[in-house]
Amino acid sequence: MSQKNEIPNFFVYGEPSRALDVGFLHVETVMDRKTLHFGHVASHKHPSMGQITYWYKGGGHYRIEDRTWNFSAPTISFIPSNIIHGFEVDDQSDAIVVSVSDDTLKALAPQVDLSLDMPTFLTGRPEDPSWQKLGVLLEMISFEYRERGGQSEKVMLGLIGVVLSLMSRLGGSAALPSASPTVTLALSLRSAIDRHYKSDWPVGRYVELLATTPHLLDKACREVFGLTVKEMLLERRLLEAKRLLMFTIRSVEDIGREVGFEDPAYFSRFFRKRMGEAPAAWRRRNLERGPAGRDGEA
Repeated sequence: MSQKNEIPNFFVYGEPSRALDVGFLHVETVMDRKTLHFGHVASHKHPSMGQITYWYKGGGHYRIEDRTWNFSAPTISFIPSNIIHGFEVDDQSDAIVVSVSDDTLKALAPQVDLSLDMPTFLTGRPEDPSWQKLGVLLEMISFEYRERGGQSEKVMLGLIGVVLSLMSRLGGSAALPSASPTVTLALSLRSAIDRHYKSDWPVGRYVELLATTPHLLDKACREVFGLTVKEMLLERRLLEAKRLLMFTIRSVEDIGREVGFEDPAYFSRFFRKRMGEAPAAWRRRNLERGPAGRDGEA
């Protein structure tokens, strides 16, 4: 088994990976989990969510894929899903960690200036006004989550979008760490699927678009995402269907067509096989739960 297949997947650090609800958000500090890691967070990844980590005190060593930085506060990073990362810090260090589901990041992407497909790692100076703004924004996000949870979802999403755009202004586009060819190819595939999944392209079209071979593309997809290319395509269509069911009033048939299923019965079977219930029943159950039910547990 390759090393990448041995890298653990977590929900939040130390907790087994699980399916995320649509619109998932979670905010905590690194030291909230001090008893699990004692400042030494082993290399890991999150299958379905990206993370903003803002170090407001202390410092240490941070790893993203095959690169390591020595850092001190203030430092901020954005790590997309399935990117390997970890760190070592002393017990005087702490950071605010904002975890955001992939479906939420996809909705935010057109509104922010930072690329959300690649990791970003930035360090600054405490006296820099732009970094002071970042600190205030992250404190606001943390406060909103603590005090209002899922009922503050729109406010938190607005603040998260501002943070990501400000990171771009501070040099995000120039600060992307190099990734292995396998990771780069897998992330390029994910970006291509986002653009073309509604067109129901066969795998061969993605192979041509990315100028690779079927073997290399499938290998990269399996190593980084744990899925075949075909499974990635189906998962992306499922994700969009869930978003539309949750956040719009469009009919199930219309949503099925939107994500590439002309036959409503086939769409219903596809959805039931993966979610355990029909689209209408899934929508009804999740709407009854409301925003608070979709929010993460502290």
